[in-house]
Amino acid sequence: MSKIRQEGAGAETVAIGALGWIAGDAELLSTFLGSSGLMPEDLRRRAGEPEVLAAVLDFLLLDDAWVIAFCDSAGLGYDRVRQARAALPGAAPDWG
Repeated sequence: MSKIRQEGAGAETVAIGALGWIAGDAELLSTFLGSSGLMPEDLRRRAGEPEVLAAVLDFLLLDDAWVIAFCDSAGLGYDRVRQARAALPGAAPDWG
């Protein structure tokens, strides 16, 4: 996967990169599919939809090790996944 390397990359770009990173690990992809309820063909068809991209980032944010590994591979700061998630539909308000 090519590195995203742009802190200003859009939320969708970050999420698509995260999906590619998840898909590169068969076990992690299986875990994501199981947790999201998506079938592989549904994921292929709906991968660009904001709700699916939000689900990808929600999943990634479940484990700090995943966030770190993805961000390291993409050349992103560790807070970029959280920022991208906040920009997609269904994000919880940031009261902080």
